[in-house]
Amino acid sequence: MLSVSVVTLAKGRPAHLANMVLGLMRQTHRPVELIVACMQDEPYSLPEAPFPIRQIPMASDPLPLAAARNRAVAAASGEGIVFLDVDCIPAPSLVADYAERLATFGGLLMGEVLYLPGEATRGDWTTEAFAAIAVKHSDRRGPPPEGIEICNDYRCFWSLNFAMRRETFLATGGFDESYTGYGGEDTDFGKMLDQRGIAIAWLKGALAYHQYHPHHMPPIHHLASVVRNAERFEAKWGYRTMGHWLYAFRLMGLIDDAPGRPIRILRAPDADDLALTGQESHQPYANTASVIRILDARIARAVPEPA
Repeated sequence: MLSVSVVTLAKGRPAHLANMVLGLMRQTHRPVELIVACMQDEPYSLPEAPFPIRQIPMASDPLPLAAARNRAVAAASGEGIVFLDVDCIPAPSLVADYAERLATFGGLLMGEVLYLPGEATRGDWTTEAFAAIAVKHSDRRGPPPEGIEICNDYRCFWSLNFAMRRETFLATGGFDESYTGYGGEDTDFGKMLDQRGIAIAWLKGALAYHQYHPHHMPPIHHLASVVRNAERFEAKWGYRTMGHWLYAFRLMGLIDDAPGRPIRILRAPDADDLALTGQESHQPYANTASVIRILDARIARAVPEPA
């Protein structure tokens, strides 16, 4: 099997990162290292692991997500690179699944993700217990029944849990570091791979469990950076990305995104907006589609019937 480095980006959420480390310690095929792009002033205090953990200091504001991934890969030594978000706990076979498939597949692989409720990681957790309570995301495509299935729509690329050969990633130039803050940099990376003919594929296996944390979808708490990065994408590729988020922002009266003009932020999100989009503690994940359905229904009720 290929040697595999795991890389992650982290700002806050120390318990999430510690759980990731514990999950990596329980792998059937351990990584050669964990690289943490540390987007905060102080390094993390982490469990002692049977593999090196290196923390690379990064700027923290605005979130340098693209630059942090590039720096982490540059510092990694594995032939394969597994990218995991800090709120993910790998199932025991995740590294082995990626290592086996990357030995014969030269593109980008997207592993499975299941979502955990808020109490799942209390106490001494096990991934066997997670299997009984984790759920699929209703708006995300699931894995194929077995093996690898090529994805023909780069917009499906999702940076939460994926892997590539290190040499392939470096040959692309990595993520575009002109994207700063939240949103857009992963879609841009998927578009770039598509343009270069580098395959993106779903993989049965390489499962990660997503840990609960309060969140908003659409991400109104990142309104300014989503708008900025959507315009950066348009300047580069000729059209905007994150359209479902922009549509929801427009329905909420937060932006004017008329075609042919720069997007204007009309107001800051208020308490009602936060309540509408917020993930509650009983919800394993937040869902933009459900918010759009509510907003569309409100607008439909407000339109008077024709005389």
